[in-house]
Amino acid sequence: MLVPVITPEGFLTHEGGAESTAERKIAALDSSGALLCLLCTDLLTAELEPAWRWLRDYGRQFFTRLCQTKDALATLPPAMPERVAHMAAAPPFAGAEYLSPEILERWWLDLAQHIARLCAELGVEDWLRQSCPAWHAVGRVTFHLAENKTDTQRPFAFLATFTEKLSATGQPQHLPLARALQLYAGQKDQAALNALLEPVRTAAEKSKLLREWLETKRLFQPMAMSPQEAFRVLRDTAEFQESGIVMKLPDWWRSGKGPRPAVAVTIDAPKQASLHVGALMSFKISASMDGEPLTDAEWEKLLSADTGLVSLRGRWVEVDGAQLKQVMSHWERVQHAAGEGGIGFLEGMRMLAGFDPRLQAVEEESTPMVHEWSDIVAGKNLATLLQQMRDPAASPPPPNLCATLRPYQLKGFSWLQFMTRLGLGACLADDMGLGKTLQVIALLLARQKEAKAPGLLIVPASLVGNWRAEVAKFAPDLRLFIAHPSQTAREELDYAVKRPAEALRGYDAMLTTYQFLQRTESWQQHAWSMVILDEAQAIKNPGSGSAKAVKNLQAPARIALTGTPVENRPGDLWSLFDFLNPGLLGSSAAFADVVKRCAQSSEGFAPLRRLVQPYILRRMKTDRSIISDLPDKIETKAFCGLTKRQATIYAKLVDQLAKMLADKSMEPIKRQGLVLGFLLKFKQICNHPSHWNGDGAWNPEDSGKFARLAEICGELAERRERALIFTQFQETCDPLARFLAKVFGREGLILHGGTAVKKRPQLVESFQQPGGPPFMVISVKAGGTGLTLTAASHVIHFDRWWNPAVENQATDRAFRIGQKKNVMVHKFVCQGTIEERIDALIEKKMSLAHDLITGEGGAEKLLTEMGAEELLDLVRLDVNAAVV
Repeated sequence: MLVPVITPEGFLTHEGGAESTAERKIAALDSSGALLCLLCTDLLTAELEPAWRWLRDYGRQFFTRLCQTKDALATLPPAMPERVAHMAAAPPFAGAEYLSPEILERWWLDLAQHIARLCAELGVEDWLRQSCPAWHAVGRVTFHLAENKTDTQRPFAFLATFTEKLSATGQPQHLPLARALQLYAGQKDQAALNALLEPVRTAAEKSKLLREWLETKRLFQPMAMSPQEAFRVLRDTAEFQESGIVMKLPDWWRSGKGPRPAVAVTIDAPKQASLHVGALMSFKISASMDGEPLTDAEWEKLLSADTGLVSLRGRWVEVDGAQLKQVMSHWERVQHAAGEGGIGFLEGMRMLAGFDPRLQAVEEESTPMVHEWSDIVAGKNLATLLQQMRDPAASPPPPNLCATLRPYQLKGFSWLQFMTRLGLGACLADDMGLGKTLQVIALLLARQKEAKAPGLLIVPASLVGNWRAEVAKFAPDLRLFIAHPSQTAREELDYAVKRPAEALRGYDAMLTTYQFLQRTESWQQHAWSMVILDEAQAIKNPGSGSAKAVKNLQAPARIALTGTPVENRPGDLWSLFDFLNPGLLGSSAAFADVVKRCAQSSEGFAPLRRLVQPYILRRMKTDRSIISDLPDKIETKAFCGLTKRQATIYAKLVDQLAKMLADKSMEPIKRQGLVLGFLLKFKQICNHPSHWNGDGAWNPEDSGKFARLAEICGELAERRERALIFTQFQETCDPLARFLAKVFGREGLILHGGTAVKKRPQLVESFQQPGGPPFMVISVKAGGTGLTLTAASHVIHFDRWWNPAVENQATDRAFRIGQKKNVMVHKFVCQGTIEERIDALIEKKMSLAHDLITGEGGAEKLLTEMGAEELLDLVRLDVNAAVV
């Protein structure tokens, strides 16, 4: 299936395979202007998936305005509120998180430019006639309906006109439609007459009212109308517009409806009791108009009225007495079912969002009517709470946090603290590199004194080392028990499994992995103060062992961390919220049913977005407020484990080196060559066993670095971000590129010493193109200097030069003049190996770091001068730490 995709730069493109004729037409195009034009012309009535329909609806707005202006470049984009409203109705699809009013404006202008080019020879009218008959107009027909306040019996006036021509300012000039018939009849221009009346005839096929007017010829005369007659015109407005007729209506009639009375439902929180997920809220019903209460007499007047327009408080109001009675009865039943205690917090939040699985399932036929004639609002106390959920008061960071939180990080910390105190699940969905880990560490520190039990932190096995390092760096006071064999002795771990309450006494938190938790029932039954999931997309499949295990956990506060756009996949979103706030989205089956209805609803997926938005804090590096607060370059260590195969080979090499170094008679030059040779082998083993033995297999399952690379690049692929992957070794480039092509679902580029010099500028140009290849694998010697690759926002050092200067030069291929994004640098380090120890030396010993930067030969030369014992300590394998 072909699906639309928005890149981080805001470009509209597509992914997947074309299965239908419509999708094959779409697949042949690659620009937003051409895509929107196709959707609104050849595919105007085609059956499409919700995302394509949503894009087509936006293009339809342009074509509606084009028919009025006759000038593509003069067709101005919708106003900001209209663009924001259209964004809110967007269905979930890849890259939808990048939507902004500015991007919609850019697409509008792209469409204008595209159509201007298409119309350059024929002109707009002829092009419209040939390319999309539903939009073309030869003299636009306009129906005018206006108030006539001088006539109390017939307070409306109607006139049908046609646009004879455009004025100098581009405004249509109208003549009565009867005059058009005389004009064309006098000229004996039957073609022009047919073209003029075609939209009217088309509309008459859909509208009984217009058929009557044509048969009686009333359409060609000015008409004074009663409120009921005027309502018939208003009710058929959509059919008239779809047929190509322009409608000029009273200002109060908008989006197919006028001002309406409503059954006002006010949901409020208790005044003095602290609100939490189990709290009950008050539920009050009243009659209202635009938020103002109606008197009993006014309400009775509306209920007794027939469907149509009623004059109330000096203005016209649309009313349907029968439907109002049904809606009032519906809410009275809900109030009765709730009883004096009120309704639950989660049910109230669903009602406020207009996303109610219970309502959808029980009263399927009446659901649209209930939404149309109801006004559900938050009371004063609840409104204050919701505002605090969106923007809580800043909390001072804990004094023992060894870091300064950036303003957006302080806001995230404050938000997490506010949400967990209320017992509401919270999803921190910041982009990779914005410091989700640091914000959570600050939260754990802040809860040290008040928590009655330790918190539980669950991470993928590959991130155990990262969390250990981050906690040691930023929160040395945090007492963290790492429940994983790579960090804790087996005896301690067994004790924690058998008797968690005793083993964890005195600790602030326990860190473990999804896999370990699945097979440890005692932890699932233990009472935790808080549960935190890192890389929470691990539970996107509700049937997985990881999802079932974490949903069994007992904790009053729940947090999920993820950098992927969870709001773009409804199924994943349900599983995540089934952990965070169980019951908020209803059952899995009810949720799936409501999602289907959203796809068919005029409001789209706006109710779902409204419902989950308070529980998701998402900041992106593309946000201007975030960009100004970030360093230009964010560097992080990506700790990797070794597979059992890697660890076995590495340990054997250490033993071989130890035996050979025991030869005291070895000449210094030979010893130096021996050490350099083994250092190379250790690097190769850390990369992949196939790199060491040259067997050409390169199975991804045999390398911890390949697993870590898949995790990082999988998230980049989700976000349509691009990366540079640097390696020291030319022979590693091809295997990495083959592997990454599967991760990204697209081929990338390779640049190494064997790449022809003439070809290199072509590779750079290809990578720099909007929507270009998602990654480039580069050997440091070939591409470490002289290239400009600012399309990448991530740099990955797959293996290390142990020379910061060389690494920085490579990083600067992306981080240089012309780069408009913040660059994130991932430095791979294998735990428990020489890679981790040399990285620690560079961090801790500035003099050694200086030697590595300036000394000829870098770290390798320095290591050859070490004594045997010192060298063996450096390369020796810590099996527990290395194998994850």
